[in-house]
Amino acid sequence: MDARLASFPPSTARNGRGPIPAGAGIGLRFPHHRSVAETKPDVPWFEVHTENYMGGGTPARYLESIRRDYPLSLHGVGLSLGSADGLDRAHLQRVRETVKRFEPALLSEHLSWSAAGGIYLADLLPLPMTEEALQVVCRHIDDVQAGLARQILIENPSSYLQYTHSTIPEWEFLSEVAQRTGCGILCDVNNIYVSACNHGWDAAAYLTALPKGTVGEIHLAGHAVKDIGGRTLRIDDHGSRVSPAVWALYEQALAGFGQVPTLIEWDTNIPEFAVLQEEAFLATHAMRHAKEQADAELV
Repeated sequence: MDARLASFPPSTARNGRGPIPAGAGIGLRFPHHRSVAETKPDVPWFEVHTENYMGGGTPARYLESIRRDYPLSLHGVGLSLGSADGLDRAHLQRVRETVKRFEPALLSEHLSWSAAGGIYLADLLPLPMTEEALQVVCRHIDDVQAGLARQILIENPSSYLQYTHSTIPEWEFLSEVAQRTGCGILCDVNNIYVSACNHGWDAAAYLTALPKGTVGEIHLAGHAVKDIGGRTLRIDDHGSRVSPAVWALYEQALAGFGQVPTLIEWDTNIPEFAVLQEEAFLATHAMRHAKEQADAELV
């Protein structure tokens, strides 16, 4: 881990409202820019996709306004940390400029790859869980954190296939990445559930295997259930309310990781903002209940 990162823990204050609080934030999407900027709803923090704000125009102007009132997290989808070709230095520079402009309290990316031969693919593709891939990912995370002088969080993926030559369980791979690089973990509870159902993993065991001190954020989202060739497949489409099974897994996550900033994601079939607030309220209630239980155990 680069020594410069010691001054930049994941919740370091970056704006007037301070660091990301241990509350239920909402993923800010374009249809809600204007209403959020004008009405200033009671939401503890917002997260946006980094790549959507690398240029100018109306979206960036709205975000400039909104970040004055709310802590902000930037969630990247384009660094392609698992690409064998190496990092796209031009893209990393654009990320650096975006971070400087919006001063987020948290930065995150995905454990995936999405570029090959200079061509970007419209998906976050799974990695072979091997020592070779582990070395590639860790090298790239080291470069990103050094280049940004910031710690980043790495999100576990949702996946629909496994490589036959993978030798490391995903939860061990992710834990080892955090240990080797000093990055944090963005624990996407919905992704764990989706992947566990698709591959026959034990979702509860996956959660238990993650090192507690490294989880700096949790994501919650909805998913779709498809019947493909007689096989039930769960698709991480972020297009519906959080399922009861994922809420139950979230309660386990809170019991294990404590009060961690939690985000409600919704990227397709985007509803009225009030629906997102309802989901955030459920997360807030779960967090309060988990804290009450933890406090009772200490008595």
